[in-house]
Amino acid sequence: MKMTKMTALLLAAAMALTACGSTAAVSSEAAASAAAPEVTASPEEAAVEPAAETAVTYPLTVTDQLGREVTIETEPKTLASGYYISTSLLIALGVQDELVGVEAKADKRTIYGLSAPELQSLPSIGTAKEFDLEGCAALTPDLVIVPAKLKDSIPQMEELGLTVLAVKPEDQDKLYGAIDLLAQATNTVARGEELKSAIEDNLLSLHEAIGDAEAPTVYMAGNSSVLQTAGPAMYQNYMIENVGGLNAAASVEDTYWAEVSYEQVLDWDPDYIILASDADYDVDSVLNDAALADCTAVKEGHVYQLPHAIEAVDSPVPGSFLGSVYLGSVLHPEQVSEQFYHDCADAFYTTYYGFTPASYE
Repeated sequence: MKMTKMTALLLAAAMALTACGSTAAVSSEAAASAAAPEVTASPEEAAVEPAAETAVTYPLTVTDQLGREVTIETEPKTLASGYYISTSLLIALGVQDELVGVEAKADKRTIYGLSAPELQSLPSIGTAKEFDLEGCAALTPDLVIVPAKLKDSIPQMEELGLTVLAVKPEDQDKLYGAIDLLAQATNTVARGEELKSAIEDNLLSLHEAIGDAEAPTVYMAGNSSVLQTAGPAMYQNYMIENVGGLNAAASVEDTYWAEVSYEQVLDWDPDYIILASDADYDVDSVLNDAALADCTAVKEGHVYQLPHAIEAVDSPVPGSFLGSVYLGSVLHPEQVSEQFYHDCADAFYTTYYGFTPASYE
């Protein structure tokens, strides 16, 4: 795979950390094999150089993530997004200025305030549960992007004259598919390819750093309670696999958050307990939960919360790979340093969202 400038920079930074005697960002063998001595840029200079756009011609027919064939008659100049994942993706593709309507509660999303604050004052077109059909139509957007959960409302949208694409980025491959779909639709194909390469290259460097390190068991806890967990059908399972871990709840058959008992958690006895980014409880409450006192993760103090200062990285947004990098720094600190995670976040958000994080947690 072609290495992007951003990834080459991160690998060079990782080598520098190792040479300075800090906790290794990557193993010495991985760093040596991934050497990029010609790279001299600092993180602030890591922006991807503009690539020649792959021209898209209209009318354009695409297949959305519900399998619908949709024809976009002319290049869209105004967009409406009813889903935070598609809104975030449109920012990463550089077309945020074309948005005229966004999902409800956009004013609460930190990443919008940091990258495109004007979005927070745009009209709301509702949620997947309460979509505002007439309000969306009144904005007369050239293209509307909605979550696949709104499939039953799409015929009504089309009756109102709207061109609608549905996205369903529920795993990494489908996230790439959503990037491809929206990049084609908005005539930003080259930018989409750069974005995918940045994600893939960073995950590759993470895999190489971890190598054949011992695989710990990980219990991924939900937003509402430590007794909710993500089974193998959820995006969080992919994050665990990304860092060479084993999902303690691998036997769970639920396709959403599963409710479990204290007895079940103790029976699984995970090495690590990881709280969701948006958990409404904290690490201390788990460490001080008497019912979990005999759990290995609690006894060893291996309870952490996924980063949430910028966005929830345990949802399939473009920056979700950073959740895997963070998890790598927790599970394999000798192979993946905390500084490496910070460098990845700096380079990614500077390049695709136009800001450098002030906080990483």
